[in-house]
Amino acid sequence: MKIIIAPDSFKESLSASAVADAIERGLLRAIPDAECLKLPIADGGEGTVDALVNATAGKLVSVPVTGPMGAPVNGFYGLLGDGNTAVIEVAAACGLQWVAPADRDPLLATSYGVGELIRAALDRGVNKIIIGLGGSAVNDCGIGMLQALGCRCTTAVGEEVPWGAGGLDYLAAIDISDLDPRLAQVSLLLACDVNNPLLGEQGATAIFGPQKGVTGQTAARIESNLARVASILKKQSGNDIAGLQGGGAAGGMGATLQGVLKAEMYSGIDIVLDTLHFDALVREADLVITGEGRLDAQTSSGKGPAGVISRAHAQGCPSIALAGSLGSGYESLHELGLNSAFSLVPGVISYERALREAATLLESAAFNIASLWRLAASQPVRR
Repeated sequence: MKIIIAPDSFKESLSASAVADAIERGLLRAIPDAECLKLPIADGGEGTVDALVNATAGKLVSVPVTGPMGAPVNGFYGLLGDGNTAVIEVAAACGLQWVAPADRDPLLATSYGVGELIRAALDRGVNKIIIGLGGSAVNDCGIGMLQALGCRCTTAVGEEVPWGAGGLDYLAAIDISDLDPRLAQVSLLLACDVNNPLLGEQGATAIFGPQKGVTGQTAARIESNLARVASILKKQSGNDIAGLQGGGAAGGMGATLQGVLKAEMYSGIDIVLDTLHFDALVREADLVITGEGRLDAQTSSGKGPAGVISRAHAQGCPSIALAGSLGSGYESLHELGLNSAFSLVPGVISYERALREAATLLESAAFNIASLWRLAASQPVRR
């Protein structure tokens, strides 16, 4: 029996690789001779670099960069096995993990470090850069990133605007004439799991702002500032970034990366699965097990497990999903081809315990699934 184990990470608990390891242990306890192929996945957010580096025998490159609140952080990017492709997670430079919840302030948080990571990749001489958009603590429309890459983002008197969404109060012009010329020689691909535009009720500020510290008092100000960026760019170049699909990702970086740097937007999970050669591998598999911390209605809208399930179904392979919890609307995954889904928690337990014991719970769930699978396979067909 060949089983592909292709989970995403369980946020705040286990990496995708650790999830895959726990599932494998449980499966092999029940079916010792099973062939398990572990393919940890990501959809553009945390784990995207690891997934692609591991799949291609690449390496991680450490780069000290400017963190979201201006202090130095230990950033990184991945260099894939071909030596010509770099993979960047914006969260490695300006992610939520760098800022305690009580200290999150999008009026001050900057994406400058993302530009520094891109520069470091250009220094390596790559010809393609994949940028994963997810988990950022910023809402500055990528202006900090553009400043790090040579753009002049200035006030009416020609001074550089301060970092953060608050600094955009004073933005009057965006001059790209000194943009790093090496960018014209590379392909920029955006790995994203959302379709949200820059502005509006489904935009960067309204949907993703609260987790970054946007409040009722600051939301309108930040929304107005993002609209100012869009208006300036439209007047200068004719490019309308306001309605770009995925433009609201990473605090608006999705919009400026497309509109200013001419990056192309792709489904994050599709980039990962294509790099893993998932379709060819799943044709030879008997079962696929995927999962993430919570399965709900949003999962079917471009998240990692949804991509795994739909591709497995297209190749005629059944799939099972494991999750810390099954939220409202997770049933929509059945429409993509999911055969069954299971929550890990055995009963009423605290959230803290669920996080702490996630590996044990995963192993137990995988053991029970494999035991049931073995039982079903051993039963004669009754007429």
